[in-house]
Amino acid sequence: MAAQQLEDKLTCSICLELYKEPVTLLCGHNFCGACIRDWWGRRKKVCPECREPFPDCAELRRNVALSGVVEELRAMPGPGPGPGPDPGLGARCPRHGRPLELFCRTEGLCVCCVCTVRECRLHERVLLDAERRAREVTRRGPAQLSAPGRGAGQLQPLAWPCFDSGLRGGGGQDRNAWNRDVRAGARSRAQLRATLEVTQQQATQAQKQLQELQQRSSQIQNSACTLTSVISDKFSHLLQALERRRARALRDIDVAKTQAQEQAQQEKQRLQSHLEAMSLCDRRIRRLLEHLDDRTFLQESQQLVPPGPLGPLTLPQWDEDQQLGGLKESLSQLCALLLEEGAHPGVPAQAADLGSVESPGPLAPVLNPVCPLRRRLWQNYRNLTFDPVSANRHLYLSQQDQRVKHLLKPRGPDGPGSFELWQVQCAQSFQTGRHYWEVRASSHSVTLGVAYSELTRRRQGPHTDNIGRGPSSWGLCLQEDCTQAWHNGKAQRLPVVSGQLLGVDLDLASGCLTFYSLEPKTQPLHTFHAIFTQPLYPIFWLLEGRTLTLCHRPEATLPPGFQEEALGLS
Repeated sequence: MAAQQLEDKLTCSICLELYKEPVTLLCGHNFCGACIRDWWGRRKKVCPECREPFPDCAELRRNVALSGVVEELRAMPGPGPGPGPDPGLGARCPRHGRPLELFCRTEGLCVCCVCTVRECRLHERVLLDAERRAREVTRRGPAQLSAPGRGAGQLQPLAWPCFDSGLRGGGGQDRNAWNRDVRAGARSRAQLRATLEVTQQQATQAQKQLQELQQRSSQIQNSACTLTSVISDKFSHLLQALERRRARALRDIDVAKTQAQEQAQQEKQRLQSHLEAMSLCDRRIRRLLEHLDDRTFLQESQQLVPPGPLGPLTLPQWDEDQQLGGLKESLSQLCALLLEEGAHPGVPAQAADLGSVESPGPLAPVLNPVCPLRRRLWQNYRNLTFDPVSANRHLYLSQQDQRVKHLLKPRGPDGPGSFELWQVQCAQSFQTGRHYWEVRASSHSVTLGVAYSELTRRRQGPHTDNIGRGPSSWGLCLQEDCTQAWHNGKAQRLPVVSGQLLGVDLDLASGCLTFYSLEPKTQPLHTFHAIFTQPLYPIFWLLEGRTLTLCHRPEATLPPGFQEEALGLS
């Protein structure tokens, strides 16, 4: 408080701020040097406070002692005259450094006493606490407002600073002014409540829209991932089919070229033989014409037999349009596979093999020979089906339980015998003999193998599959960048599998389980050696968007007594 009083004593009455280079007039009053010069530039040369004239011959002299006191005050710690906030005295005006004691209703801002003299001179102004009570008070009658006392809801008379002539007279205001304050406070309170209700409704609506946006974003993310996988798989199948069709087209062109060249070679030999016969006949005729003996001439001329007619020329058959016609049709059908509705990767296996898109040409089609190893494996071929009871709720079976597809939307709750993992096993099991089956995968991120019936169907640990994670299962996991053989929690890294047609050979007598890659050629990938003591079920795991198809061969048959054995073990 003492510092505040000292500051008031050292304040220029013109700019209402601390003295800056103070000067003293002859009458003894002090002002800022710049302020008094500016004052005299617009008015008479008199003292602004006592109106005593200042002689023209006199000079303004700086008050050195007063300047020193002001500098000491500026250097004092604690709240100063600057525009910064004062924790003890409240916030200060950012323009004048004075405490914010008033509220300007015209501009809706807190102002200081200097603002009322300068910027807000003609505005409506009230004390801060009066404006607060006017905004919080409810609508009351005049009697309540005029009751004596200083209650929490009662407005107090306003004592205005002496420098504002328009607000002098610290007595009470009239009833109309108080009623105006009450009405303004009631309107402000109602407006605030309405604003609060609107903001709450908007916040609720924004929250719902945010949740809807997040759900939509998640749907787009999942759809984009699935679509990316599907399109990648389709293009992969299309590229493989195109590569096979390219090789077959080049081979057909080569065969057609060979046949045409053979035909041309035969026609060339016929023409050369005819030319040689004509040359021989010509020489004999010339020799007879030169012979002088008439008897010899007549005898040999009767024996001379000229060669027969040459006949028309047979040109080799070669038609470029005929060679390209079948190719164009097959390419159109292959490209249609990419955008075919519902043609999920892995389903058009026959189309990928080019068997259904081959157009008959002038030449007999050349069939791809099956290697002897695969033909030997076919001797123990088994047509398998998936077990619907064991299928995870995200796995959908079709094509008489020969095809399984992993979708995001579940079929329903888990069944009593279904896997919690993304797995499904076959309905058939094997305990003796030798058995072979083939599987076509739509893409990578699949696992195939065999397992005992004791393999748990509940999730254990962070993995989404348990094929090969323990001692009761063996599996081959195909990833995009690697292939791994799993058993008893140990993995062995293998070369990357380029094809998607795989074979499994199970020889229970010798204890061998071998996985084969059948595209582009048949080659073994890995062999497990074990003593199998229980029936083995073929089992599979597949990632979302993937498809597995059990390939069936019409001529495949079960060995005698196996059907009853399979039914008894399932």
